[in-house]
Amino acid sequence: MTAQFPEPSPRPVPPGGIRASHDDREAVVERLRDAAAEGRIDFDELDSRLELALTAKTHGELDFLTADLPVPHSASAAASATSSSSAAGSRSPLVLRGGMFGASLGPGRWDVPGHVIAHGGVGGVTLDFTRVECRLAEVVVEAYAEASGVTVVIPDGWVADTSGIDPGVGGLTDKTTSDRLPGTPLIRLTGSGTMGGVVIRHPNKRERRKLDIA
Repeated sequence: MTAQFPEPSPRPVPPGGIRASHDDREAVVERLRDAAAEGRIDFDELDSRLELALTAKTHGELDFLTADLPVPHSASAAASATSSSSAAGSRSPLVLRGGMFGASLGPGRWDVPGHVIAHGGVGGVTLDFTRVECRLAEVVVEAYAEASGVTVVIPDGWVADTSGIDPGVGGLTDKTTSDRLPGTPLIRLTGSGTMGGVVIRHPNKRERRKLDIA
């Protein structure tokens, strides 16, 4: 008769020993880039921390890289954005990253979710709503300008609430009007201008000519 032995119980995981995922590492990378854009760490230190973040195996290793950084401003903004976006739609946020070469969305037609997150990175991000059809009452645009900035273009008749954004060093430029047409969404702008700055405006003359031709 074969002896039966109890299954070994799993070993307790020490604090910080939970294995990190790709999303965990990417979140720390973005936080480090924001810190460099704000002048909290220099770019040499950013490079060394990024290398460690991308090869980190556990949450403890990642926490060590951000232990001397303040809690990101996005924590409070995200709470507001989450409640706003849940009222506007339950889809996952649309995330744009400028990276090294920049990113843009529009002015063609695209499906607008209730929550858009834009990271300017080094190349910058442009978010153009001028040709979209949006039935949402409100769209949250969470903009982090980082090094090169975020530009948001909205049609005439749309309005923006920019009270939830931290201008940072780069500042906020709001060139929109307060004349809201019935049935148009409110663009609720949150996030931070960091170094590159955030701009929200209506189409300029060149863009208007293109709209007239199309």
